[in-house]
Amino acid sequence: MASCVSDTARSLSCRDGRAAAHLKLISISVIFVTSVIGISSPVLLSRYFQGKPAYDKATLVIKCFAAGVILSTSLVHVLPDAFLALNDCHVSSHHPWKDYPFSGLVTMVGAIIALLVDLTATSHMESHSAGGGHGHGGYEVVPVGTRDELVGKNSNLNGKNSKLSMDTEVAVAVGVGSNNGGGSEEMLIRMKQRLVSQVLEIGIIFHSVIIGVTMGMSQNQCTIRPLVAALSFHQIFEGMGLGGCIAQAGFKFGTTAYMCFMFAVTTPMGIVLGMILFSVTGYDDSNPKALILEGLLGSFSSGILIYMALVDLIALDFFHNKMMSSNSWMRKTSYIALVLGSTSMSILALWA
Repeated sequence: MASCVSDTARSLSCRDGRAAAHLKLISISVIFVTSVIGISSPVLLSRYFQGKPAYDKATLVIKCFAAGVILSTSLVHVLPDAFLALNDCHVSSHHPWKDYPFSGLVTMVGAIIALLVDLTATSHMESHSAGGGHGHGGYEVVPVGTRDELVGKNSNLNGKNSKLSMDTEVAVAVGVGSNNGGGSEEMLIRMKQRLVSQVLEIGIIFHSVIIGVTMGMSQNQCTIRPLVAALSFHQIFEGMGLGGCIAQAGFKFGTTAYMCFMFAVTTPMGIVLGMILFSVTGYDDSNPKALILEGLLGSFSSGILIYMALVDLIALDFFHNKMMSSNSWMRKTSYIALVLGSTSMSILALWA
């Protein structure tokens, strides 16, 4: 309790509502711009390399860097913040918060729910594919294999039967017309990549809203000032992580633009929402109710991000990707990208 009193005295010396509001207005524009830069960079690079021999390899390396960023975000940023919020002296001194490790429980629930969503969506896609449905949920089906593999498949089949119709050639390009079911597998992989990107964005949006609302409710200028710069870099790296997954998923332009826009505006909107909540309720970021909400939402989003990073990004690419299994240089490069991504995001934990 003595440390709680000393922390309160320290925060009171930094409280300045006018200066805090000015810093928040600056942070809204700065964080929006850096978020746009972060998430659009891998998407634009992907479109630049599209059609070139290095496209598949470049996309895979970007995605491995992204996996490192997401893993570090969940374990070094989100989860510790959630633990700190629920272990704050204003919260942990009351029942039931002092009796049970709710952060770990809610993190586990988030991971299990992410698994449930993953299983349900994958089962739906497999049954839809087996049923011979068309359109695949409105998604544009694009080849997943390397360009050389696809060209090789087409040339061999065209040598056997020069009278293949255009429809059959398109089906062969995505593998749907193959007798061994490989095309259906490739289509499911692409749809799986899109599902991963969408669930990943949900987890990141949870995290971004928490960051924004916490900053918006804070009246502590000593806390906000270093956060503006730190969160700007945070959004760049986190945006690169999500953008790398979006780039590999091959969404249409409208869907890609919408997902990038939602990421870019979520934290600024969270800051505005936090400022409104403070003006209406008088709660700041040290209020017990605000801390409980921050801790529970942070734990939940951390569980989602941990599952997505380990299962749907790292395990999927390193153990189930043909380029990885056939090219040792590609494995080493991807692993280095993974380490660089996680290291870059972990270093930012010194400031945010």
